[in-house]
Amino acid sequence: MIRVIHALAYRELIRFASQPQRVIGTIAQPLLFWLFLGAGMGGSFRPPGIEQVSYLEYFYPGVMMMMMLFASIFGSITIIEDRDAGFLQGVLASPVSRLTIVLGKVLGVVAIAMIQTLIFTLAAPFLGLHFGLGSLGLLLAAFVLSSLGFSALGFMLAWKMRSTAGFHAIMMVFLMPLWMLSGALFPISGVPGWMGFVMMINPVHHALNIVRAPFYATPTELFAQQPYMISLAVTVAWAAICLFLSMKRVSHREMGA
Repeated sequence: MIRVIHALAYRELIRFASQPQRVIGTIAQPLLFWLFLGAGMGGSFRPPGIEQVSYLEYFYPGVMMMMMLFASIFGSITIIEDRDAGFLQGVLASPVSRLTIVLGKVLGVVAIAMIQTLIFTLAAPFLGLHFGLGSLGLLLAAFVLSSLGFSALGFMLAWKMRSTAGFHAIMMVFLMPLWMLSGALFPISGVPGWMGFVMMINPVHHALNIVRAPFYATPTELFAQQPYMISLAVTVAWAAICLFLSMKRVSHREMGA
């Protein structure tokens, strides 16, 4: 099982590295979002309570979440491509468990997202953000959990899709709003009541909280804060539920015509 998971995950990494346009797209687009929105919103971004934070700094964790989202989108598209090429049918016919297929594809996408996000983390000192080894460990754990949630959710949505165009439509209608209403673009304070409620029940909002928090507090301080622990619990539950639902979706055998 471990060998098959490793083979499927390694295949995703090789495919990613062999497609320069995909590498450029998944890294350059979030980077351009960050630079252009940061420059455009910098003069008018003054939300109550965090007036001292620039928009470049505020939007920084949001761009990390965008990188994870894009990695999951492109990784999920490969499911449709593998089905068209016949590779997926060969894997399904092999004597391996369906959980192995889910973990292999999802962990491959998580590895890609981690590589991109860790490279982008090198920009933190230029924003005045510094953290110790403990906070770095929490940040890495947050990256893994958030990537798992996005990747498993993308896998679940893409599994029954027959065309990449259909998946792009689902992505724009479902996945992008999850990111936009996470607090990546604007804080939850000051939004209309109904929008604040939607953001509070959005698991990506809680994933963003545990990504942003290690930049401003030590692990000891964070583990003593109830909001952080709630966000951590919600993110763990989100990743676990999405993995479980992906496994159930793959386990369902389609009937032939």
